[in-house]
Amino acid sequence: MKSKSPELPIPGTRWRGLTLQLFAWVILPVILLLFIATFGSFALHQREMKEMVGVLDERAVRTAASALSEELNSRAAAIEGLSLRASDGHPAHHILTTSSALTTDFDGGLVIFSQNRDLLAEDHWSIPDIPPSLEESIAKVSTEASFSSLYVNPDNGENIIFIVAATSPDAPIVVGAFNPSVLAQNSLNKAFGEDEEATISLIDQDKQVLFTSQSDVQKNTSALEATMSGESGSVYIQSDGGEHIIAYSSISPLGWTLILEEPWAAVASATLTTTLITPLALAPVLLLALVALWFGARQIVQPLQNLETRARDLAWGDFNTIQKSVGGIEEIAQLQNTLIYLAEKVQTSQKGLRSYIAAITTGQEDERRRLARDLHDETIQSLIALNQRIQLAEMNNKDGEMATRLTEIENFTQETIRDLRRVTHALRPLYLDDLGLVAALDMLTQEMQDSAAIPLTFQHLGTERRLSPETELALYRMAQEGLNNIVRHAKADKASLSLVFSPDTISLTISDNGIGFTLPESPAEFAPGGHFGLLGLYERAELIDAKLDIRSVKGEGTELLVILPSIEE
Repeated sequence: MKSKSPELPIPGTRWRGLTLQLFAWVILPVILLLFIATFGSFALHQREMKEMVGVLDERAVRTAASALSEELNSRAAAIEGLSLRASDGHPAHHILTTSSALTTDFDGGLVIFSQNRDLLAEDHWSIPDIPPSLEESIAKVSTEASFSSLYVNPDNGENIIFIVAATSPDAPIVVGAFNPSVLAQNSLNKAFGEDEEATISLIDQDKQVLFTSQSDVQKNTSALEATMSGESGSVYIQSDGGEHIIAYSSISPLGWTLILEEPWAAVASATLTTTLITPLALAPVLLLALVALWFGARQIVQPLQNLETRARDLAWGDFNTIQKSVGGIEEIAQLQNTLIYLAEKVQTSQKGLRSYIAAITTGQEDERRRLARDLHDETIQSLIALNQRIQLAEMNNKDGEMATRLTEIENFTQETIRDLRRVTHALRPLYLDDLGLVAALDMLTQEMQDSAAIPLTFQHLGTERRLSPETELALYRMAQEGLNNIVRHAKADKASLSLVFSPDTISLTISDNGIGFTLPESPAEFAPGGHFGLLGLYERAELIDAKLDIRSVKGEGTELLVILPSIEE
């Protein structure tokens, strides 16, 4: 009996679970993001393009309206000039004959009336009677030219606008007539050219169409209401051909309105089509950029930042942190290995230099101790004995003059004793070995308080424990240097010195509220920057394996913190 063959898996379903997960968690979100980016950018660009077309059309209409205003003002000025000549007594026929160049602007003709409406002269005048609109303007005539309302010639159906001017109530009246349609056509064709999609219209203050570039244009009541409501702007309306933009601007002399209407999509369709496919075309580039960015951040930028932090710690004397790998590309690993090698060399050099500095410091302190002992045990004691003998001589001598001289010698001797004691204290604090660090710092603060112009305070916290002579002397010298820097450079109102004994550490803090300074980025910059006092503090801290922390803010003061991590008994 043949055994039943095992069922074969359906082709393509072996990795079905992983495929679905990749599609659901990676491919599908990317596709959705691309679609969102594509149609979102399309809608966004559509809105921006619509606004841009509106702004451009509005600017074009304002420019064309400004040109029409200047043309109307020019024609009004020409009529005012003719009225001035008529008021000066020039013959009316002579005035019009010598102004034949104006017939181009005044295609309806020129005429001069008397105040009684008698015809004095005319040039290409084609209007038989005085129409009501002209009579209304003549009745309000003044020295400044005025424009009449629209007049439609019944003979040919042309639109006519009259410009009227007279210098005085008894002066001749000069009238010029022109067709606003001809004016608009000549001016607007230069500004907009011939565009089949755009419709250019000129509307008067009574909402009558003076000119339009499309013969089959229909009045849009809502659009006219919007355009007549302000000096310039743009609105959007829906029509059979889609959404149109209407840009408008007023013409100042007459209150006319110039309107430009066009379907904005026709202007921006090519750009929108390109924008629609741009995100899809940039998708592979975006993915490659993301991969490159991830690789750069993971393998280059982040390791370099870690290496920079560890190099900064290395500059402050932490030689262990540079040993930890920061990862990244091979070049960064080679750079770290080079820094490790240099750190080992520097550490070896520092150990030798530290031993040398320690030997020099020890020899210097021993010499100071010897000098201080000699001055204290011999010179000062001799001066004290001399002072006592002077006092005995004063007691036995009754001569007034000799007593005065002995008193001067006694004062001088006492002053010399005080100076020698100050010198011996500066050379070597003898009470440091006898009384300990706390008493030595307290006396140091009191002595500097007497000579300084600012109040100095000392605070001691915790149970005092004696340290090795080298450590106590280093802490004392660091406190002495810090207080000297405050007195000489800080310009502070007050300063403080504190010594804190905790179970695991000893902390020495020196602070002031002075002018502060800009702290160098590493100890290597102390000497080039002239901070020799800070360099001495740093070197003394290194000698006793203490950590030196300097914090300074300009205008707020400086704080020096020395932390000894392990206490020596």
